[in-house]
Amino acid sequence: MEKDADSFLAADSPEVLRRIRERTPARILAGRAGAAYRTSTQLELREAHAAARDAVRAELDLQSIFGEDFIKQWGLFEVCTEARSKEEYLLQPDLGRRLNETSRRELGAHCSRENDIQITIGDGLSVTAVAAQVPSLLPLLHEGARARGWAVGNPFVIRHCRVGVLNEIGELVAPKVAVLLIGERPGLATSESLSAYMAYRPGKSHSDANRNLISNIHSRGLKPQAAADRILNLAAQMMKCESSGFAVREEISLAPNSRAIKT
Repeated sequence: MEKDADSFLAADSPEVLRRIRERTPARILAGRAGAAYRTSTQLELREAHAAARDAVRAELDLQSIFGEDFIKQWGLFEVCTEARSKEEYLLQPDLGRRLNETSRRELGAHCSRENDIQITIGDGLSVTAVAAQVPSLLPLLHEGARARGWAVGNPFVIRHCRVGVLNEIGELVAPKVAVLLIGERPGLATSESLSAYMAYRPGKSHSDANRNLISNIHSRGLKPQAAADRILNLAAQMMKCESSGFAVREEISLAPNSRAIKT
């Protein structure tokens, strides 16, 4: 009987198989039982699917995901878009791109204007990702921005948030660079992946073409320190170029002695 790839590698090169799997969260070389996945793989997929559904449906609760000490330390407060429920948010994406009137007034009362960088947290499609990544990433971003001598706006959290809300942030608090840390749509590899969407002086006319993205921030993807470095370096490029989106190409150094590459 012919061996499948997984059986072959497990028998002849177990170390090769282990190293391949460590390099990706994807389910590769999973093997099979006849024409189907093995039972263990099927159960893992069902568990991952359930975690993804939970991440999408979960409601944001600052106290439970961050804790009182973290909220007080960073002066976090919550605002909301025009989506009045998670169901409405999922069915009508446009409502998640605009803050409601109460939230617009609250930003005016709590946030200073025209800072160099404004960091905002949005639940997006995964509250799980926000809970897992933001507690490590936010302090690194704040410390790195301060070390560069930048004025940093007071961070806040947006419930029922879509990426387009960056335009509202630009209109209301007018930062040079707006950074939105938002939960990514979960997949079967992880439900804890965070994205950082960024824009230089965002406004009403901005579209996706005017934004930059750093994604896959999670334990098996981009680690918090690397993510913070890339976000801050990209913000610095935006300030230098006075632009964002397709006009700015991110420069990444792969290693201390390697040449930078542009993405």
